[in-house]
Amino acid sequence: MTERRTIKETIQAYLYLAPALLILGTFSIYPVIRSLLMSFTTVHRRSMEVEEIGLHNYRFLMEDPRFHLALRNTFTFVLGVVPVAIVISLFIAVLLNQKIRGAAFFRSVYFLPFVTSTIAIAMVWSWIFHSNHGILNYFLGFIGIAPRPWIEHPDYAMTALIIMSIWSRLGFNIVILLAGLQTIDKQLYLAARVDGAGVWHRFKAVTAPLLSPSIFFLMVIGVIGGFRVFGEIYALFASGATPLPGPANSALTVVYYVFQRFWDDRNFGLATAAAVVLFVIILIFTLIQFWLGKKLVHYK
Repeated sequence: MTERRTIKETIQAYLYLAPALLILGTFSIYPVIRSLLMSFTTVHRRSMEVEEIGLHNYRFLMEDPRFHLALRNTFTFVLGVVPVAIVISLFIAVLLNQKIRGAAFFRSVYFLPFVTSTIAIAMVWSWIFHSNHGILNYFLGFIGIAPRPWIEHPDYAMTALIIMSIWSRLGFNIVILLAGLQTIDKQLYLAARVDGAGVWHRFKAVTAPLLSPSIFFLMVIGVIGGFRVFGEIYALFASGATPLPGPANSALTVVYYVFQRFWDDRNFGLATAAAVVLFVIILIFTLIQFWLGKKLVHYK
């Protein structure tokens, strides 16, 4: 009876999961498999015939200077945005977790960037970064720094993109960290105070270990999102008549490279090959983070 009941429950479970598995397989798994197969082919523009060319697309990527530039810019973006955004968000979340007047108001204000359109954010920041009338250069003038062409010069374009991306990610990070902070038992802080621990020691011994799952979560999704960045670049730099990812391709990332190869060049095989390479990179970094998480994250 137990075995029959188990088989019946298993069948019922798969029936309940069938709609979700069907949607997942149709819109996620199948496109991934098709993209992998397409990366070994090329499509002739005139005849629209598909020709299998083996690893030619991948060999081309390994020799393409533009793809190398996209990889460097992508890694620069991830390293510049993810850790800095988490550190700033953690500092703000700790402040907002205190019993201060207007804390609820400030929590709403800091969350606004997360629910604001990327286009709207880019429009505001393009005004802030304006070389002649931008508010950022206006304030820099007070401390004797000459105006900078933030979005017009290749030396500053990536910095401008990183600054805007950090700001736009703060809201979500702060909410997640605040939720983690509010689950920490206040008695632990009281016990640490009784033992004579200062603010820094309380943070290091209580807050950081118990908040490590939230930080780990933000690190994983932040790295994945950083490698897949596209909207911010297109909205800030490429929304004009000449859709270039920054001056002299200074903000070209792997996803934007895929977009150019697919949409502008109509080279579908090369675009999917670049997407597969990006998928492998994200997978490797995600596995590394989970491996490190087993050693560094303290679960309650």
